[in-house]
Amino acid sequence: MASTSPIRPGRRRQRSVRVTVAVVLLSLATLAVVLTIPGQSPVWLSTAAVFSLACGWAAARIVYSELAQSRREAAADRAAQAQAYRSLFSERASEHAEFTSTMTDRLVRREQEVAELETAVVDAERRAIEAEARVQREARRANEAQEKLAELQEAIEIRKAEEADELASWDAGIFGPQLETVVDLMAWEQKVSTSAQSDSGQKHA
Repeated sequence: MASTSPIRPGRRRQRSVRVTVAVVLLSLATLAVVLTIPGQSPVWLSTAAVFSLACGWAAARIVYSELAQSRREAAADRAAQAQAYRSLFSERASEHAEFTSTMTDRLVRREQEVAELETAVVDAERRAIEAEARVQREARRANEAQEKLAELQEAIEIRKAEEADELASWDAGIFGPQLETVVDLMAWEQKVSTSAQSDSGQKHA
């Protein structure tokens, strides 16, 4: 905060000298009047009156000059103080404007960062939801694939069993009469060989 301009020591000494001179003049006028009253001399009374009047006017002039100078100095001090306040106000206004601009820029940047973070959070949530849905779909597909694989394996086992049954029934249907014929032929050949041996034995006998 600006302070009033200090009074210089030269001005103080000048003011004290002026006031002292005015006091001395008034004292001399008073002394002259006091000294001339007992003598009752018209000449000395007139001279003392004129001298007192001159001293009074001189003291009044000195005091008036001092008062006018004091007012001028006070006005100059007030003007300097007002100028200092004006400069201080301008400086504070510029600092406030700079601070306001800086804080506004910071707030704008902070709002942009918050908006970007919110957008990133929304995107992350959306990707997480999509990933979760994708995982659920894949898990469902895996379950369906396992079920289909189990069904296919069961169908393969059933088909194998059916094919084995068909093959067994087909073998029995085709090779069954042939086997009986072969057995009959083998029995007939055995009979023939037995009867031939018996005939040859009888001839030798």
